[in-house]
Amino acid sequence: MRTPRLKAPKTNPAFAVVVDGETEVWYLQMLKRNERKIRVSIKPEIPNKKSIEEQYNLTCDLAKKEFTKVFWIIDLDTVIKEENEAPKGKKSPLKSFEDYRTDLTENYENVVIIVNNPCLEFWFLLHFEKTLKYFSNCSGAETELKKHLKNYEKTQKFFTKQNDDIYLKLKPMLKTALQNSISLGSFDNENPKKAMCEMELLFQSDELKKHFE
Repeated sequence: MRTPRLKAPKTNPAFAVVVDGETEVWYLQMLKRNERKIRVSIKPEIPNKKSIEEQYNLTCDLAKKEFTKVFWIIDLDTVIKEENEAPKGKKSPLKSFEDYRTDLTENYENVVIIVNNPCLEFWFLLHFEKTLKYFSNCSGAETELKKHLKNYEKTQKFFTKQNDDIYLKLKPMLKTALQNSISLGSFDNENPKKAMCEMELLFQSDELKKHFE
């Protein structure tokens, strides 16, 4: 009698997400907490040091592990801040980021780079309004966001409050945010001081897009 062949168990996709701050961690955790139907592991990763180089190195390391995809979510205002503070004669942090981005795009098929300019709060703002306004730092985007989320604050308590977390607050406007994000276009090496957001690359990934159509 032939022994039946055992089917290999299906494994759910796994995403590693390299971020440079706790707000991204909390937001991703709330996404998973509320979207229970998503059978994708989403694991935020913060490097020990939050420099652009450390984020790039961590992305490379994770890309060699057994993750379906590795997302690098980067706030461009941190790159521009490093650029403004870099001593003369040292390689431009902005140029370094462009080189890192090119390397990852060309040599790592499972890496997706998401640039937000200036920061994640701009993504939150796009849930409420379509704007081309460039904010030179995150505090400017936060001020604008507070016109819509008056009690917004960068605290774990605010982001993760049961039944009233950041993702639940924004979810009714998610499709609007995705449309606004797409309309701003992609990161442009020639125009780094352009308002833009690429968070749609996460929500419209092959593994997630059916949940957000």
